[in-house]
Amino acid sequence: MSNTRVVLVTGGMGGLGETISTKMADAGYKVAVTYSPGNTKHAEWVAGMKGRGYDIAAVPCDVADLDSCAKAVAEVTAKVGPVDVLVNNAGITRDMTFKKMDKVNWDAVMRTNLDSLFNMSKQVVDAMSDRGWGRVINVSSVNGSKGAFGQTNYSAAKAGVHGFTKALALEVAKKGVTVNTISPGYIGTKMVTAIPKEVLDSKILPHIPVGRLGKPEEVAGLIIYLASDEAAFVTGANIAINGGQHMQ
Repeated sequence: MSNTRVVLVTGGMGGLGETISTKMADAGYKVAVTYSPGNTKHAEWVAGMKGRGYDIAAVPCDVADLDSCAKAVAEVTAKVGPVDVLVNNAGITRDMTFKKMDKVNWDAVMRTNLDSLFNMSKQVVDAMSDRGWGRVINVSSVNGSKGAFGQTNYSAAKAGVHGFTKALALEVAKKGVTVNTISPGYIGTKMVTAIPKEVLDSKILPHIPVGRLGKPEEVAGLIIYLASDEAAFVTGANIAINGGQHMQ
């Protein structure tokens, strides 16, 4: 990179987000992450990162709240610099069959997994356009493409992610800003590896043609590519990274 660019990763402290953050720092980016305002271990996490040689800024942010997102981006800009790359990674699950699902659990997933894209992108896209360079990378899911039993809320939100990507990509394409979706399958994060081994072996791995879980580093590598100058001709895309589990 001709200059050190600033990347902001929402939900950057846990699972996939942490790997994205550290790998992007390894690639030369200045990295900031958001964490849930209720997370009392953020200082410990930042100290742990520093112990590993990573100077990563962390700011509180409720991605489901527009004002919270505005404050978070203002804090990142003051501490690190204007955001060049936004990785909309934050997400939650509230799994249950539609028969059992209530409005509270529907709304929670839609607000965190889909409304957050508006709330965060709204803070950075105009400035990216004005500077003539920017990257918005939205993390969806294989289940947004194929659906999943017990995930009408999650699948709907993650499908909506790519609709947002395509429309915004059209609007900013001539401004030097790209907008893309990645759709991971089953990745070996703590959440997935906590699934009982017999369930993994009998219900999940047989449906993944490569025969294994994905690695968080593999997802981070895709994001690093999409954030690069070399990816300037890739926009409005939904890139599956799922071991062949669901081919479109």
